[in-house]
Amino acid sequence: MQRDDPDYDDAAWQAIVDNYGERVELEASDDDAAEGAEDDADPGPAPASVDDDRYADRYDDDLDPFDDERFVPAQAPPVPVPPPDRMLAWLGVFGAPAVLLVFLILGLGMPSWLGWLLVAWFVGGFCYLVVRSPGPPRDPWDDGARV
Repeated sequence: MQRDDPDYDDAAWQAIVDNYGERVELEASDDDAAEGAEDDADPGPAPASVDDDRYADRYDDDLDPFDDERFVPAQAPPVPVPPPDRMLAWLGVFGAPAVLLVFLILGLGMPSWLGWLLVAWFVGGFCYLVVRSPGPPRDPWDDGARV
């Protein structure tokens, strides 16, 4: 069969399905047969126990998982608080839609002036944050990664 033949794929898949799960049997050489008979007769010495003196220096029984002398990282610095103007802008970006959503979900009536005030707060806060965002990096090859 050639690969262009449409039955080629079907025959290949059928061969895979027919041979699924079968193991390849290898011919045993004379050396392997002699070793196999020898292994059956004498299993060899018993494995050494962990209490053997040869392994005494490898295993430390004094390891305590609750040891007080283990590494303790330094305390993380506190989370920085943004200046009041940026905090007000962030509250407008996240707070105003949250208030509008609460009123919408609860089905409460909202005065129109309050709705427009919340929309203006959102738009103003977003624009303020965009204008105050840092510009391009000072070093043109700086990709922002810090070590």
